[in-house]
Amino acid sequence: MLWLKAFHLIAVICWFAGLFYLPRLFVYHALATDQATRDHLKVMERKLYRFTSPFGLFVLIFGVAMMVQNPDYYLHARWLQIKLVLVFLLFGYHGHCGKLVKQFARDDIRHSHVYYRWFNEAPALLLFAIVILAVVKPW
Repeated sequence: MLWLKAFHLIAVICWFAGLFYLPRLFVYHALATDQATRDHLKVMERKLYRFTSPFGLFVLIFGVAMMVQNPDYYLHARWLQIKLVLVFLLFGYHGHCGKLVKQFARDDIRHSHVYYRWFNEAPALLLFAIVILAVVKPW
């Protein structure tokens, strides 16, 4: 169980590195005025998204593996049910980032850098809630 937890946490950290940095690239992209910079950011965005996406899958695999180890506890733990809803939102956020990568690749910038700065804060807020739920287990 501890090996699964360790690999789960490693995958979470790697996945979140992308979830934190990719929207920051969107901010820079929305601010960029010359095409050379935009083209460079497109490459960075595409590579970062492709690199971090498998870690989201590893988060899921190791998380499910831990739940399988003790299903009676995990399936009835209210804190975990809430955490899973928040993780589901993160997967939606990740998918939306993929959509944005494709839009930016087409030079289809629909929002200002201010929007992307706020967009960049969502995974941090979810991370705070998820870590508190997983560590404190309030319910």
